[in-house]
Amino acid sequence: MSNNQIAEKESQNSEKEVKQYIVVQIGSEKYGIDISYVDNIVRMQKITRVPKAQVYFKGIINLRGEIVPVMSLRLKMGLEDDNFTSASRIIILKFEDKGSLGVIVDEVCEVVNLSDDQIENNNISSSHGKDSFINGIGSNGEQLISLLELGAIVDEKDNA
Repeated sequence: MSNNQIAEKESQNSEKEVKQYIVVQIGSEKYGIDISYVDNIVRMQKITRVPKAQVYFKGIINLRGEIVPVMSLRLKMGLEDDNFTSASRIIILKFEDKGSLGVIVDEVCEVVNLSDDQIENNNISSSHGKDSFINGIGSNGEQLISLLELGAIVDEKDNA
């Protein structure tokens, strides 16, 4: 095989392993959410508070007849409380075994395609803090995107 054929074959292989991520802004950071989990993106709306829920659960919304719990990613990751603007959105995530969950983000920026060679796996092993919610760092040109581990965000038990 010539070098051109090898390079062409490698580029075909990496094209098959491309994943799409929705890039969102939370504070000054950019985070990527695997698009396969995203069911819907909606504007901020009235969130009904639920008594005795964890502080990061903002409450529930009625989305076309479906009751969806809404969580603040900022509070879950130990950041300051949400400051809602006209750019704030609720991203509705669908999980096969757990149903739907809304997460509040400051802004939805774009959709990017990242191949495996553009993603560096996260070697930070932290049991607390926002690092445990990151499963890799994506590189999109000059932009670095922390890729959210949605399973950890949904499953993590609080020690409080």
